[in-house]
Amino acid sequence: MMCPPLEGIRVLDFSRLIAGPYCTMLLGDMGAEVIKVEQPGKGDDSRAFGPPFINGESVYFFSFNRNKKSITINLKTEEGKDIIRELIKKSDILVENFRPGYMEKIGFGFDDVHKLNPGLIYTSVSGYGHTGPDKFRPGYDVVAQGMGGLMSLTGDPDGPPYKVGTSLADIMGAIYAFQGTLLALIARQRDGKGQRVDVSLLDGQVSLLTYQAGIYFSTGKSPTRKGNQHPTISPYETFKASDEYINIGVGNDKFWHVFCELVSLKDIEYDQRFATNPKRVENRDELFPIIQKIIQEKTAEEWLKLFDEHGIPSGPILSVDKVLTHPQVLARDMVVEIPHRKAGNIKLTGIPVKLSDTPGSVKLPPPLLGEHNEEIFTGILGYNKEQIDSFRKEKII
Repeated sequence: MMCPPLEGIRVLDFSRLIAGPYCTMLLGDMGAEVIKVEQPGKGDDSRAFGPPFINGESVYFFSFNRNKKSITINLKTEEGKDIIRELIKKSDILVENFRPGYMEKIGFGFDDVHKLNPGLIYTSVSGYGHTGPDKFRPGYDVVAQGMGGLMSLTGDPDGPPYKVGTSLADIMGAIYAFQGTLLALIARQRDGKGQRVDVSLLDGQVSLLTYQAGIYFSTGKSPTRKGNQHPTISPYETFKASDEYINIGVGNDKFWHVFCELVSLKDIEYDQRFATNPKRVENRDELFPIIQKIIQEKTAEEWLKLFDEHGIPSGPILSVDKVLTHPQVLARDMVVEIPHRKAGNIKLTGIPVKLSDTPGSVKLPPPLLGEHNEEIFTGILGYNKEQIDSFRKEKII
């Protein structure tokens, strides 16, 4: 097995909360050395998010900070800034997710950093990006989900808008930041130059609109909430069996004919209202109760077994506990366990990208605050014990 793809790449992580830390975690998963720069005595804000906590350590923080090393630096001191400048010279990537203008204010904006290390890739994740009239507005996940249109499409048609049940805007921002950083690394191989990667939560949400945006562009009408319906495919939604809800996706007319045979709907199979997908979409309000009446006659397990046997896309709606103990999820190593110095053995979600020859791995647990001060300051920067003790005494670290 070869080395992971980002072996030998060093990342300075100035980020906190989710969007930045999830990006740097993905870089760490693929072998990069990620050095998380934190405030002495406090650290990443998410270290205090909870409950739950395990022996005082935040489970929320665990979720975004494996495969990293933590150092503490007081960036209000000139000595602390000097330490960071030396690390910048020895790094390949810097990731930050402060509001635009903050890094420039403390002397570590892109132009400042580029002078120190012209080859460094500078990745910024913010609510609205570094251009445009809203660039200085604070950005949070729920705000981005609302402004990006996602909440206008999520929820019951007759109810209030809903955000997605996880921090989708933050996580999508992180994934785009990861992608942009890798693209910048590829470009650097060609020309040797670093560049800025500018990612916003809002841009990420807008990119998810895809065919919903297409509907607006082509019709001039804004799509609205449809619950679990699909705007252009039917039946493609959630039905209630006798005991539980299930999802059924009849994605084309071929599936429709098989589906009608299985659920005893031969009498409407070629009905002009339902014979083609466009007609089924047009007449969805008539079709849904016909199908629902039949689906509720059997258990979810009975229907899913039947649909699986005949290739009809379908599946259960699993709670989180059932997802994380599901045989398919476990077979794909999407649950991993690693020892932590304070919390004991902890479980985390796994790495979703599987590389056959150079796979990533979970090698380091989420770090304790400042856990790697000595390792980084001596091993990379060459400070001796007396200097480190002096830094600590003067509250520089």
